[in-house]
Amino acid sequence: MNRIDRLFGILVLLQSKKYLMAEDIAEKFGISVRTVYRDLKALSEQGIPICFEAHQGYSVVQGYFLPPVSFSTDEANALVLMESVVYAFSDKSVQKHYGSALDKVKTVLRSGQKEKLELLNDNIRMHVPASLNHDFEFLSTIQNAISSRHILFMEYTNTKAETTRRQIEPIGLVFYAFSWHLIAWCHFRKDYRDFKVARVVHLRDTETPFTKPDHIDLNTYIKCLPENY
Repeated sequence: MNRIDRLFGILVLLQSKKYLMAEDIAEKFGISVRTVYRDLKALSEQGIPICFEAHQGYSVVQGYFLPPVSFSTDEANALVLMESVVYAFSDKSVQKHYGSALDKVKTVLRSGQKEKLELLNDNIRMHVPASLNHDFEFLSTIQNAISSRHILFMEYTNTKAETTRRQIEPIGLVFYAFSWHLIAWCHFRKDYRDFKVARVVHLRDTETPFTKPDHIDLNTYIKCLPENY
């Protein structure tokens, strides 16, 4: 990678994170920390507002925005390939948002790239088991609640066809056994529970902050799952 491409890559990386340590940038691009300092200085000299916070790292001043100049053909192809995966393994809410995001990406492509992308799109298919049914629209709401630490109100039907109403504090989403599972602290059970998203009848973000002060790490909970699911 030449230096111009690396500088642009560092800028894009900085815009994708709240803070980045110089060591993280060095590892990402396979360069020394000393080179990172030189590159950051070069970006600053070009008018990019880069700031540093002790113990947190570097960031681009909030409000600065550099629109994507271009995508390589390989990058665009990867996004089209992932569209098939999204439609196979996500729900309607994520499919809608991914489709909207991909349309925005396509607007900055060159005409030749767009033609190749359309051809590629017509020649990619993914066959999934009929049992893999994601005919619901809850994943986007769940993702927002996890990142905002909001309590969710949920109507849920268990394996005995019993429907209950719950208030839960979602800590993560896990895909296993060909299904999405919502891991959350249940106010009713006073414990962590694994809810199969396909069994959710109704879901609403209450926009109320979590009441439990601390939660276990999602990876810690995953260790409790049976090895073979």
